[in-house]
Amino acid sequence: MPSALIDAMFNSLFNSPFVSVKCEPNSQTQLSALPKRSPFLPHHRFVAAAVAPGEESCEFGSLKYFQLCMIGGIISCGSTHLLMTPLDLVKCRLQVDKAKYKNLITGMKITVKEEGIRGLAKGWAPTLFGYSAQGAFKFGFYEMFKVYYSKILGEENAYLYRTYIYLVASASAEFFADIALCPMEAVKVKIQTSAGFANTLREAVPKMTAEEGLMAFYKGLVPLWMRQIPYTMMKFACFEVTLEMLYKHVVPKPRAECSKGEQLIVTFAAGYIAGVFCAIVSHPADVVVSKLNQAKGSTALEVAKSLGFMGMWAGLIPRIIMIGTLTALQWFVYDGVKVALRIPRPPPPEMPASLKAKLAASDGKK
Repeated sequence: MPSALIDAMFNSLFNSPFVSVKCEPNSQTQLSALPKRSPFLPHHRFVAAAVAPGEESCEFGSLKYFQLCMIGGIISCGSTHLLMTPLDLVKCRLQVDKAKYKNLITGMKITVKEEGIRGLAKGWAPTLFGYSAQGAFKFGFYEMFKVYYSKILGEENAYLYRTYIYLVASASAEFFADIALCPMEAVKVKIQTSAGFANTLREAVPKMTAEEGLMAFYKGLVPLWMRQIPYTMMKFACFEVTLEMLYKHVVPKPRAECSKGEQLIVTFAAGYIAGVFCAIVSHPADVVVSKLNQAKGSTALEVAKSLGFMGMWAGLIPRIIMIGTLTALQWFVYDGVKVALRIPRPPPPEMPASLKAKLAASDGKK
């Protein structure tokens, strides 16, 4: 998507002043006057941005903030999916030919025997390009929609219904992310599961275009939405809730007292827990996508019927291993990029002071 169009989308959604948080000289925690404070953002978001002068590269909620988050998403998703290419290849082959590949170890042995060690890297190029594009929209738009929906609900409701905000914001972001991913996902699966069809991105694209036209690259969009939207909703909501719970009940000291390295370890743990649930929720649709891009001329419904209920759970264990590790690494890398680029990193949400006052007044009346 052109840069100008992305800027226009951001500006249309956020046409009011953004958060402006500054620190007084010689203070790392004091907030200055907030003339630009938007009434929709939870109070903890402002506290999060109170850092030493010049430490952060942008203001939380600004256009630059969302653009940097998109860069974080590109690095996070592109690099981690590329790293997982061998596991993804065997997982896809298990889904479409379980009789031959049987399990993860056997699948890897057969692949190496038939194609050499380089065979495990088949589909790396569409994986890198496709998931880099997806990551930009997944993470960048998630941050954008999370702020936008918070604006609609208001400060107190944004805190009370924060899990719903995570779910709806992630679903909204993934809708666009899958449109960016779909062409390269189709190419990747075709290369990995159709023996002798093509070995590279440059070979596969013209062949697929000649056989089925442009629809070859988007026929899997609906099942991709069915796979990725529940996956992403679980990925973000489960991560956010788990992170909050870890800092509240497991980590022995407040987040503000943890080093950046310790915070990244907690991020990794929360990401892995979220990844296990993601894999289970999205697996049946993932099997349908793999089979659909292998079987020319079939529809998602026809593929699902031919697989049957049990057939749609083929390859679950390697996918749990893959997605658990992948999700943990993505959150780790994404948070690491935020640290490296000095992007604001709000802590887990805290109850706004106004809501605390209301609850205290309500308890006093009782």
